[in-house]
Amino acid sequence: MADHPVDEKLPPLKMATTGLQHVAAMYAGVVAPPLIVGAAIGLSATELTFLTGACLFTAGLATFLQTLGIWKIGARLPFVNGVTFAGVAPMTAVVASTDDKSDALPIIFGAVIVAGLLGFVAAPFFSKAIRFFPPVVTGTVITLIGISLLPVAFGWAQGPSPTADDYGSSTNLGLAAITLVIVLLLRRFTRGFVKQIAVLLGLIAGTLVAIPFGVTDFGPVADADVVGFPTPFHFGAPQFQIAAIISMCVVMVVSMTESTADMLALGEIVDRPADEKTIAAGLRADTLGSALSPVFNGFMCSAFAQNIGLVAMTKIRSRYVVAVGGGFLVLMGLCPMAASLIAVVPRPVLGGAGVVLFGSVAASGIQTLVRASLDKDNNVLIVAVSLAVGIIPIAAPEFYHSFPENARIILDSGISTGCVAAVLLNLIFNHIGGRERDAEDVTHPMEAGDEITEASREAAMK
Repeated sequence: MADHPVDEKLPPLKMATTGLQHVAAMYAGVVAPPLIVGAAIGLSATELTFLTGACLFTAGLATFLQTLGIWKIGARLPFVNGVTFAGVAPMTAVVASTDDKSDALPIIFGAVIVAGLLGFVAAPFFSKAIRFFPPVVTGTVITLIGISLLPVAFGWAQGPSPTADDYGSSTNLGLAAITLVIVLLLRRFTRGFVKQIAVLLGLIAGTLVAIPFGVTDFGPVADADVVGFPTPFHFGAPQFQIAAIISMCVVMVVSMTESTADMLALGEIVDRPADEKTIAAGLRADTLGSALSPVFNGFMCSAFAQNIGLVAMTKIRSRYVVAVGGGFLVLMGLCPMAASLIAVVPRPVLGGAGVVLFGSVAASGIQTLVRASLDKDNNVLIVAVSLAVGIIPIAAPEFYHSFPENARIILDSGISTGCVAAVLLNLIFNHIGGRERDAEDVTHPMEAGDEITEASREAAMK
């Protein structure tokens, strides 16, 4: 009896090239969170390179855990894991609230460890409770993730630091615009592999364009070692602060919700539908990978939805291909020189690419909301109020200035507050009191998977 395509082992060359393709599709997404958080802390180029390499390394380990699996851990699907965008805003809020910036990463790492362990315990129960996270909730949260990150891209576009003389200069904004145009042209006029790595190619092209303007620094590459290892707890032993832990637990709920939806979609695409057992095993891999990640100086890990589209487009369903991609990520994490290449990219260039990257996240959320039956007044109210609550920290950064500092760590994260608002409002309007609900309002998990799968197939055909 032939192996299922998910368990198929392809020839070495094809395995390597298709594995690299998965890395290319996710690379920019993996390195963005450490760049954002590292810049907020004020890390040196060397430390930023170390943090980026650590996130690549831990993303590879999490991908191994998800694709190959051990015991009841791992969905054993072609499922790519990496640093989740959802944690960026809460982590930068922790940084902003920490007087001694050297304590910021230990506080973040402590919160991620606790959230990961709690998530691991909750995984089998969460797989049963997915009905409380219909598209109206997940779509709102994903949209808020993109909206919350766009100001970061706009900041990058202006330059490396608000105190710099050229911050917001026409040169910096011009480089951001050129990079954005390059990415858009590549997405419009190329196909296949080149189209998948349009953001990465845009970063390379934008960096080359920036060289004559003197804003490209190759120092980090010259100073980086060829071989290195992400020393455990390099930035200090983890610290445990209740406000940060609560904030990252909220992010973990968001992450588990996204991963569940992704597993449902991917299971349909590869013709191995994800049942409750598979979802629980996949969530265990997500959460255990997240709990282990801070040991090696990485952040919370979650599914990368863009790679699901890649599986749908290429029709290559082998989980071992993605495992090979995880191997490349580990190797990149063990080679500081390779990880340092991203540090060469000027901030304005990152800003131009970030508009596409972060805007795409928001657009994915909107696509999910399209399936959320917004013709129902209840759902419109849920989205309207949740988005409003989530956008407060962006539109009015000092809105919560009179609240205690620990509370602001949570309140200043639009993703966290918006998610809590969406879940509570969905419970109030669509669950509490046994009131009759339309089938569209609370979509069954497998139906949600069907909808996501259909969207993925349509996207892959375009």
